[in-house]
Amino acid sequence: MPAPIRLRELIRTIRTARTQAEEREMIQKECAAIRSSFREEDNTYRCRNVAKLLYMHMLGYPAHFGQLECLKLIASQKFTDKRIGYLGAMLLLDERQDVHLLMTNCIKNDLNHSTQFVQGLALCTLGCMGSSEMCRDLAGEVEKLLKTSNSYLRKKAALCAVHVIRKVPELMEMFLPATKNLLNEKNHGVLHTSVVLLTEMCERSPDMLAHFRKLVPQLVRILKNLIMSGYSPEHDVSGISDPFLQVRILRLLRILGRNDDDSSEAMNDILAQVATNTETSKNVGNAILYETVLTIMDIKSESGLRVLAINILGRFLLNNDKNIRYVALTSLLKTVQTDHNAVQRHRSTIVDCLKDLDVSIKRRAMELSFALVNGNNIRGMMKELLYFLDSCEPEFKADCASGIFLAAEKYAPSKRWHIDTIMRVLTTAGSYVRDDAVPNLIQLITNSVEMHAYTVQRLYKAILGDYSQQPLVQVAAWCIGEYGDLLVSGQCEEEEPIQVTEDEVLDILESVLISNMSTSVTRGYALTAIMKLSTRFTCTVNRIKKVVSIYGSSIDVELQQRAVEYNALFKKYDHMAPTAAPTPASVPQISQAPFLLDGLSSQPLFNDITTGIPSITAYSKNGLKIEFTFERSNTNPSVTVITIQASNSTELDMTDFVFQAAVPKTFQLQLLSPSSSIVPAFNTGTITQVIKVLNPQKQQLRMRIKLTYNHKGSAMQDLAEVNNFPPQSWQ
Repeated sequence: MPAPIRLRELIRTIRTARTQAEEREMIQKECAAIRSSFREEDNTYRCRNVAKLLYMHMLGYPAHFGQLECLKLIASQKFTDKRIGYLGAMLLLDERQDVHLLMTNCIKNDLNHSTQFVQGLALCTLGCMGSSEMCRDLAGEVEKLLKTSNSYLRKKAALCAVHVIRKVPELMEMFLPATKNLLNEKNHGVLHTSVVLLTEMCERSPDMLAHFRKLVPQLVRILKNLIMSGYSPEHDVSGISDPFLQVRILRLLRILGRNDDDSSEAMNDILAQVATNTETSKNVGNAILYETVLTIMDIKSESGLRVLAINILGRFLLNNDKNIRYVALTSLLKTVQTDHNAVQRHRSTIVDCLKDLDVSIKRRAMELSFALVNGNNIRGMMKELLYFLDSCEPEFKADCASGIFLAAEKYAPSKRWHIDTIMRVLTTAGSYVRDDAVPNLIQLITNSVEMHAYTVQRLYKAILGDYSQQPLVQVAAWCIGEYGDLLVSGQCEEEEPIQVTEDEVLDILESVLISNMSTSVTRGYALTAIMKLSTRFTCTVNRIKKVVSIYGSSIDVELQQRAVEYNALFKKYDHMAPTAAPTPASVPQISQAPFLLDGLSSQPLFNDITTGIPSITAYSKNGLKIEFTFERSNTNPSVTVITIQASNSTELDMTDFVFQAAVPKTFQLQLLSPSSSIVPAFNTGTITQVIKVLNPQKQQLRMRIKLTYNHKGSAMQDLAEVNNFPPQSWQ
């Protein structure tokens, strides 16, 4: 057979291909020639053919038929053959291949070879793709090489030992004696791999962690020598001596100092030296400083050292490299709970990051900004965050609005400021707010008696001619229905009152009813508001009755049912209208389920809820807590309204939360939409959801619930029985 082409010629030929099809044709032709050569047992050109096969494998073409040829090269006595054979084994074989049994003897022989380079090839291959069985069989040879005086072999043996420990953790103690003198080595390569080995052992075993804490002074000396040593061309990177080794030592110190006072005390001084002496003009220095900051924040360091670490992160925020800015924001977000005052000093720089063009930086800056809000800076921070809400991309608006709501509820300096802030959010990003924003604001307004006239006037002006923000329109409709008399009387003292007639108010509500932008829920609010104004207005009652009667034939079933019930109220209870009381803050919604409508046609809709029933904890597990509160309908005593509240005490949000419930056949159940699908961490918020249960036979309530959610990257699911309902909820 003619001699096969060399690898260099194959590469040159493939690069001349103009199309993918032409390249595939060349590869197939060469693969056919290689297969023929393998069948002929051509030992002369086996190395060349396997090398070409590896190149084609890297291009993405199948090369599995060369696996046995790699083993033949490994068994060869020529170093060039072994080199290609071992490279092929690392690329083409994995732990599932049966040929590993054939390799074990070859690797064992080569680990005891007289040439260090052959030993190095065997160590690299075992450390790359050795299976658990191979590691058990060959761990003794690796341990011997770890004790050798040859630096070239010791560094490779240390990395191979890391792989062995990962595959077979119980072999860890075998390498313990060999680690005693590893840190005394002058060779930086051996030092580096030794630190990697010690780190792996400390992370996998608490006993090893306690054992190696005595090495902290020695690690501190090595790190000090690195930062104080002069220029060394062999290890210098951008003016810094061996930054890779420095980073590895800092990571090991972080593990050793965690939750240990003595070890932390021993490394405080060197960490301060690294933090103050490292050059920051190049990324190399920034990498070392970042590791230093992480170590300082993770160990029991002094308060002054922690402030120094946070100041370094503050300097990172001014860096032109967006990756460094992102890393700084992420690190500050992790430390803001423990070092709040130190992070507060960089508040203006953090707020400036809200204007960054990079969306990842913008999101981290937003999260950190909310974490910095407190009672002292609430006005200034909300001003910045509201400006951000105005200009940010749509994907930020929901989270930003939710954060503003929570911060305003917690730190509002006054009720007027609180109401103004929530209204500003609804005006700016009403379509992105959570479902519970509307009832929460209604409750806030209801409790602020002195602000009723001001609020209804502000809301009336906010929706004039603009119904695009549906939650804002819903709150406005509710307020106008409750406090329309204050609006037309011009009693507002907080700002100049506006002159509005009863007809102008009704014009607005009718416009909401017929607007294409209005949802079914919004129309329900508007129709209910018009109905309520019949007890507050004096000159337009006939117009109100006419509007309500028109919607008695609406194609919207919900709206039609409301109108029919309201018409019944007009006919049967018209004589009571002048003394009708205002409705409670949360207006009861008429359900679409027929069984929940029983009795509503003959009873007024106002004040039809009975409370005072004890709440219960239905579920409490893995940081998730579900509480039930109860209300009974006066108009239909067989209906129990259950409000669930889900809270999360863990450190991470629970996402994609779904609550499902089932009851026996003698009951009927309706599950309304939840307020959100995310249960915030640290009990900073709750998900609310309403369940309506029809119990005509007045039997004891029993319920089976199913909970599904994602937490810490895992899908969670649980079932539970709820049998501890209070008697008042069903009797």
